[in-house]
Amino acid sequence: MAVAMATGRFDTIGIDLVAMCVDDLVCCGARPLFFLDYQLLGRVDPEQVRAVMTGIAAGCREAGCAIVGGELAEHPGLLAPGQLDIAGFAVGIVEHDSIIDGPARTRAGDVLLGLPSPGLRSNGYSLARRALLEVGGRRLDSPAWEGSGAWTLADELLRPSVIYTPAVLSLIEVVDVHAVAHITGGGLLGNMPRVLGDGLDAVFERGRWNIPPIFAEVQRVGGVDDDEMARVFNLGLGMVVAVAPGEVDAAAEALAAAGQNATVVGGLISGRRQVHLTD
Repeated sequence: MAVAMATGRFDTIGIDLVAMCVDDLVCCGARPLFFLDYQLLGRVDPEQVRAVMTGIAAGCREAGCAIVGGELAEHPGLLAPGQLDIAGFAVGIVEHDSIIDGPARTRAGDVLLGLPSPGLRSNGYSLARRALLEVGGRRLDSPAWEGSGAWTLADELLRPSVIYTPAVLSLIEVVDVHAVAHITGGGLLGNMPRVLGDGLDAVFERGRWNIPPIFAEVQRVGGVDDDEMARVFNLGLGMVVAVAPGEVDAAAEALAAAGQNATVVGGLISGRRQVHLTD
């Protein structure tokens, strides 16, 4: 939000808002039905509101859900003109027998498929802004990294989140999915344990997927250590699904048909509900 306000670019944050809601729902197998938003503004600016709503509408179309309402609140004593905060929620539906219960379904030997996230995906922005703008002294209109050409730091930080819901819904129609983990705040280390059964660990092999250059830039400029990067960022994986070894090919094909080129990124082993990142 801070980057959007600094640049006056509000057309992607609505997509991020929808993504964070519907991609949480689909982790239990639910199909999103409808979405509602709340916008808190220092002063109602029709152009600003239109830009935010354009992103929300685009996200809802992609997720296959309806916008059934929303609320605008003007608080001039709390926020300055141009400042805003947004929130939202989504409601979905899933048959009781079709709920994806990761802790009950996951088994040692399950294979982890990672769905790529090209950018920060709405998480870790406090650390990214501190590293790049404060410690590194970078400008939002400067190149995102050396060799990025005309792609600026603002372009990268405002890159909209991928909405994985349609792909995951397509996947669960053809494959017995054991678990779905939405990798948001807390990264792989904080989100994977939620879907692990007792006595299981998740092992990720870093070399199996491409880590987008923005993460290396944050780490280099801000002097952030590996452990902190793994605790804060998704490191290029926005969603992780667990399937039985015999279903890997069918799962990858289903995801590819839905526009997601998933990669085998690791697996589940016996353990204590911990997450390991190996090189």
